[in-house]
Amino acid sequence: MFKLILLAIIQLLIVASISLAEASAPKQEESPWILAPKITSDPKLGTSLGVTGGYLYQFDADSTQSMFLVTGSYSKTESWVTGFFGQMFFDENQQKLLIGLAGGKIRNDYQDFLGSGLPAQTTDTLKTSFLRYSHSVAENWYLGVQMVKSNYAIGADDFTQDWLDLIGLTGFSSTGIGLIGEYDSRDNIRNPTSGINYVIHTVAYREGLGGDENFDVYSMKYSQYVNHGSKNVFAWQIKGRWTDDAPIGGYSSIQLRGYVRGNYLATHYTHIELEDRISFNSKWGMSYFGGIACLYKKFNDCNDSKNLYSSVGAGAIYTLKKESGIVLRAEVAVGESNEHVWYLRMGHPL
Repeated sequence: MFKLILLAIIQLLIVASISLAEASAPKQEESPWILAPKITSDPKLGTSLGVTGGYLYQFDADSTQSMFLVTGSYSKTESWVTGFFGQMFFDENQQKLLIGLAGGKIRNDYQDFLGSGLPAQTTDTLKTSFLRYSHSVAENWYLGVQMVKSNYAIGADDFTQDWLDLIGLTGFSSTGIGLIGEYDSRDNIRNPTSGINYVIHTVAYREGLGGDENFDVYSMKYSQYVNHGSKNVFAWQIKGRWTDDAPIGGYSSIQLRGYVRGNYLATHYTHIELEDRISFNSKWGMSYFGGIACLYKKFNDCNDSKNLYSSVGAGAIYTLKKESGIVLRAEVAVGESNEHVWYLRMGHPL
């Protein structure tokens, strides 16, 4: 725990240096350019360092600022990931478009692979792309379509690969299309202080679309933001992912902060997470959060404590672009069984 606190302090010093640099610069109109460091450490990838750069552009006066990002990172396990992401709003916020391309090589160092208690080393070759388009159909309501394409292969040391073959976690190519429905009454898309965001979407992966597997995924997210005090925000979220006839590589994983993605898998997943964001001034604030999740095949499985996972965490928030709602967060999150993550990242995860 002392190590986590020390790493969090280092992150805060990095954020503080950004703040001092901006404070010493002449006051001027907010720049459309974005540049932010990325630091993450977990038991899977070790410590990763990276950077995110981007540009903000407003297509029309009544639309939210669109954001275009290029990001890359490299970890001490010799993993690397790079990607391009675009979040676009136009036609007076009547239309929204989300696109992404990412690739890399991920060398995982699991301390407890799939809850077996055994260490494992795997290598994932990642190539993925997605597109989501939605159009307003009523006030705060959107309907749309999405497409996801992923082509990755999992490799491992000889001993671990034998186990991967047994459970079928061998990687596959997948292409899916689906529908999305969304209700969004947030006062700020990226840094909300009030409102609700409810999203439900489906993805049907089919061999006929060029993939290796036929299965369906259903996802839901309900988030609410409540202003309290002067500028403080309480946020809570219920999130779920359910699969039908999915291979193990398409199973659901724990999405709570503090857990390594892919370390625990099951057919279905649900969590509830709470967070309080305390504002000190126009630039600085803090967060503390906690949640509980369940991985299950049948919902009754959540009555068994072995299928439940909890996490808690806290950290600092720095407002990088006030008008655009872009923030940096330096936080530590701790789960069960020595699961932990510390990071410096851009944007609110909840």
